[in-house]
Amino acid sequence: MKKRNYPKLIILSSILSGMFFNCSSFDKIMDTEKVEPLQAEIRIEIELEGFDSPEGLSIVLMNYLENIRVEKEFSGLSVVIDSLIPGIYTLTVSGKTYDNQGQLYYLNGGLVNYPLIKNNETVEISISGLKISPLVFKEIYYAGSAPNYFRDQFYEIYNNSDSILYLDGIYFAALYPTAATENLPVWPESDENKYVYTDRLWKFPGSGSEYPLKPGESCVVSQFAANHQLDIYNPNSPVDCSSSEFEFNMNNKNFPDQPAYDMVHVFYNGSSAMGTVPQYLTSVFGGAYVIFQKPENVPYDPVNDKNLQTRDLSSSSTKVYAKIPIRYVLDGVEAGHNETKVKAKRMPVVLDAGMTYVGASYNSLGVARKKIGENEDGTPILQDTNNSTDDFDRGVKPMLRRYGAKMPSWNHTLQ
Repeated sequence: MKKRNYPKLIILSSILSGMFFNCSSFDKIMDTEKVEPLQAEIRIEIELEGFDSPEGLSIVLMNYLENIRVEKEFSGLSVVIDSLIPGIYTLTVSGKTYDNQGQLYYLNGGLVNYPLIKNNETVEISISGLKISPLVFKEIYYAGSAPNYFRDQFYEIYNNSDSILYLDGIYFAALYPTAATENLPVWPESDENKYVYTDRLWKFPGSGSEYPLKPGESCVVSQFAANHQLDIYNPNSPVDCSSSEFEFNMNNKNFPDQPAYDMVHVFYNGSSAMGTVPQYLTSVFGGAYVIFQKPENVPYDPVNDKNLQTRDLSSSSTKVYAKIPIRYVLDGVEAGHNETKVKAKRMPVVLDAGMTYVGASYNSLGVARKKIGENEDGTPILQDTNNSTDDFDRGVKPMLRRYGAKMPSWNHTLQ
């Protein structure tokens, strides 16, 4: 086939399928001495409501046979592409954009093996997508490793937005009860649909702007931020957590403070003291995890504000739990021992309608949020439908900064 020099506009598909266009007819066109460039208008129909004139979407057209690629940004709901040679194309529309309410979405859609052979043709593409939650749990490793090692648990938190976020003062908690059970506590009736509950609270250090997380960056919070594969710990562990940004330091001389920054202990049994147990772990059967942030200029002090404390009314125990207002929660993920535990949820559906799991304890497996796209720098865009059954890949080998998530510049290993 003769090589013709036209402006590089597109990339796409090389499979000449008879589904759309007769192959012999196409060959005749391409073997002619002169092929006239054409113009095409691409129109998109967004299947979600609230996108009158979106910005930030682009289209990529790929012609693999001719090894050409074109990319162009949309202006509103359509775009015109000129100087396009006839051929078989894959058309992909994607991008981040805001709806009319200011919520950020990742939209995408496309056509595969589409014949662009007529001048001034209008091509319509339906696209859909998902809302992008700003700060999310990206990966959680809670099950531990054989034989009975749980010190290697970690929780990776990711900036899924398109702006800088600050970790300073954001809270972390595993909800009570620690394991999924159908024998749930009884909380005050007046609390209904307002709170979730925890026996222990932590928060990130900082006064407001000390720990920025840029778009595409993540931070890892480890139970113990060491290389767990060392002989002194557990060579069976799948992870080296020594590059973690933070750890839950419980001042245990057998597991000494690591270079990672310490999370700030906030609450345990009505006090800011850590208690007498020299370790902090979440259930190896799967916990229900939340990160939350109080509104500016609103006090949140479950130690001194008794209205933010409660007992389990089904028990005679005097143990005190902290109330977490549901409206403060940034992200929540519920994990259980296996798929049957979805009937034993601790977390309300408004925070997580499903449950993720790895099927066993001490199996060196974790859960990772699914990737639905990429930012311009290659960092991931992650799925968050508030349903962990759908949002997470289950039973994966744990990996810090999966998909190429970036490390923040203030990580201690970069200093």
